Amino acid sequence: MTYNRFRLTASLYALMSISFWGVSFVSTKAVLGKLDPYSILVLRFGIGTLFLLSLLLMQRTRLKISIQYIPHLMILGILGVFVHQVLQATALLTINASSAGWLISLSPIFTVILSILFLHEKMSMTKAAGMVLAITGVLLVTTTRSGQSFQITLNIGLFLMILSTLNWAVYSVLLKSLKIPYSPLLVTFYSSLLGLILTTPFIIRNRGWESLSLLTHTEWAHLLFLGVFVSGVAYWYWGKALEILEASKVSMFLYLEPLSTLIAAVLLLEEKVLFISAAGGIIIIIGVIVVNGQLVPMLFSLLKNKRP
Repeated sequence: MTYNRFRLTASLYALMSISFWGVSFVSTKAVLGKLDPYSILVLRFGIGTLFLLSLLLMQRTRLKISIQYIPHLMILGILGVFVHQVLQATALLTINASSAGWLISLSPIFTVILSILFLHEKMSMTKAAGMVLAITGVLLVTTTRSGQSFQITLNIGLFLMILSTLNWAVYSVLLKSLKIPYSPLLVTFYSSLLGLILTTPFIIRNRGWESLSLLTHTEWAHLLFLGVFVSGVAYWYWGKALEILEASKVSMFLYLEPLSTLIAAVLLLEEKVLFISAAGGIIIIIGVIVVNGQLVPMLFSLLKNKRP
C-alpha cells in the first residue's frame, strides 16, 4: 500500500510539471508584446536560477561538482535549456499558444526515431501506425479554414516549433545515455545557470531592460510564473517523479501537455479553437500514445491503486 501511495504521489508530481509546462506557452505569449524573446528568457532563467539556488541552500546540498561532468552539464544545458527555449520563444512570435502546445507533443515521435537509430531500439507496426496518426494530427492542427477549402499555414514559427521538438528528442536521448551522478535539482540548477549566462548578452544587445518599466502587474506575474514554476518547480517535480516511476511511464504524461496549453490559451488569452484543430490535437495525442503503448497499462495500474 505504501509503494502504491508513492507511485500515486509521483504521478501527481509529473502531472503538475506537465501542467506548468503547458501553461508556459500562454505566459510567454502574453509577455511577448512588451519584451523580445531573449529578454524573457534572461528574466526567466534569472528568476529560476535564484529559486533553484535557494532550494539547494535550504536542503544544504553541496554545489561542488566533478570537473569530468562539466562537459556533460554544458551539453545538456545548451540543448535542453538555451537552444530549446530560444526556439520556442521565437516560434511564439508567429504561431498561437494552442498550436505550439499541440506541436510539442511530436517530441516523443522524434525520440522514438532517434532511439531506433542510436539506441538500437526496434520499430514495430504499432509504433509506425502511431507516428502516422501523429503526423496526420499535425497537418490538421496547422490547417486553417478558408471558406469551404482548407489551407496549410506554413511560417517560420511552425518550422521553429517542430525544430524545437526535434532538439528536445536529441536532448532526451543524450540524457538517457549520459550518466551524471547528481540530483535532478542540482543538474537543473546548473542548466538554468548556463542558460542565464548564454542569454545575458542578448538582453544587453537589445537593451531589453528598457521595456521592464512598461510591464503591467499581470505581465510580471507571468514572468514570475515562468521563472519559479516552469523553470524551477516543474523540473524539480519531474525529477522527483523519476525517482519513483520508470522514465517511460513518466514520459507518458507529456501527452497531456497540449491539453493544458489549450485550456490556458482559451481561459487566459481568449484564443478561438476550431473544431479541426481540436480534432488534430486529439489525433496527435492518440498517435503518441499508440507509439509507446502505455495508456491501457497505466489506467489499469491507477484503478488497481484506488482499490481498498
